[in-house]
Amino acid sequence: MSAALIYVMGPSGVGKDSLLNWLRAHVQSLPAPPALHFARRTVTRSLDNSNENHEAVGFDAFAQLLQAGAFALHWQAHDLHYGVRHEEIAGRSGWVMVNGSRAYAAQARVLFPGMTALHVSAPEAVVRARLAARQRETAEDMEARIQRSQSAGVAAAPGDLHIVNADALETTAQRLCEMLQISTGLRLTEPI
Repeated sequence: MSAALIYVMGPSGVGKDSLLNWLRAHVQSLPAPPALHFARRTVTRSLDNSNENHEAVGFDAFAQLLQAGAFALHWQAHDLHYGVRHEEIAGRSGWVMVNGSRAYAAQARVLFPGMTALHVSAPEAVVRARLAARQRETAEDMEARIQRSQSAGVAAAPGDLHIVNADALETTAQRLCEMLQISTGLRLTEPI
C-alpha cells in the first residue's frame, strides 16, 4: 500500500500550524495500519520566525534542491518557497499529512489522485485577532492578506474534510482526530 495524502490547507490565521503541532505532540497512530506520518516541509524562512519545525534553507539552496528534483511537492506563497521532499512521502504506507497551499491544491491532486484535502477555516474576527497577535506584518499587509484569503477559496472534492478552528485548540484538535479516524480509517491513540 502506498501513501495517501491528507493535504491541509486554509488561509493564514486559521490555525493550521497550531492544529498540526497539537496532533504531532498528542496523537500517534497505532502500529496497525494504516499509519500516519507528518511530512516535514523545506521552507525559505528561518526557524526563528515560525511555529513550524521545518527545514530552513535560503533561496539559493532551495533553487538547487528544486533543480535537483528533491521535492515531491513544491510551491511559492507570500514571497516564500515551500517544498516537501520525496522521502517524506515515497515508500510510506498509510497516510501522510502535508501542510499545503490552496493555490497548489489542484497540482497536488494531479500528482496524488487519492489525496484528501483538509480545509481549515475560522471566522474572520478570529483570523484577524490571530494575525494581529503574530505581529509579523503591518496593518495594511494584514488587511490585504485577509482580502486575498476571502477570494481564494478552493472547491472541495468528494472525500475532502472541513473543520472550523474557532474553539479552544484542544477541542478543535480532538474533533479533528475523530474526523480523521472516521474518514480515513486511521487508528489513533487517545490524546496524551
